[in-house]
Amino acid sequence: MIERGTLYIVSTPIGNMADITLRALDTLKAVNLIVCEDTRRTRGLLTHYQISKPLLSYNDVNKEARTPGLLSKLSTGQSLALVSDAGTPAISDPGFYLVRQAIRQGINVVPIPGPSAILAALVVSGLPTDRFLFVGFLSRKSGRRRTQIRSFAAERGTIIFYETALRLPKVAPVLAEILGPGREVVLARELTKKFEQVVRTDLENLPEILKGVPLKGEFVVLVSGNTQ
Repeated sequence: MIERGTLYIVSTPIGNMADITLRALDTLKAVNLIVCEDTRRTRGLLTHYQISKPLLSYNDVNKEARTPGLLSKLSTGQSLALVSDAGTPAISDPGFYLVRQAIRQGINVVPIPGPSAILAALVVSGLPTDRFLFVGFLSRKSGRRRTQIRSFAAERGTIIFYETALRLPKVAPVLAEILGPGREVVLARELTKKFEQVVRTDLENLPEILKGVPLKGEFVVLVSGNTQ
């Protein structure tokens, strides 16, 4: 009987290359194949650490088509590493699909923990950390987005989500309208990088504050919970 391989969920740096763990490097060197969102991003990381391994792109467009082949490799004894563009895979990430299918096939799934933008932002936010709700990316459609925000209006823990720089100015006034202007809000961008920035304000003043914040890339947005 052929022993099945292992699917390793490998966390990679969210910015600063030095944040990768020794265990993550050892795992990337040992596996047969590295499954990643963008081969160019991952190849840059591997080149930095002088690791040479075959790469396969895995994203929302091709995940269903590529998963059977990956499960076949795992079933015949090969071990794979799943990485995202940055941080911990499978969180608001297509890798979740592969993890779920691997578990259903009885394949061993092992976490190789490390950097996470969500937790990095939370621990420097100054907002309560004992309870929090992560909601991923808000919808691109305004109506659905408003429904999402209303759905967590009563949440007592810190609310965390990702938002793009282009949409954030549109989202800011809706947050104040639905959640209330007095809620604390924290924006985190470029975490662990040279131009890391953490901005703390309230929802009432957020639209004005955004005028002085470089609107580039993605933000981690944290909003205080409902205390009423």
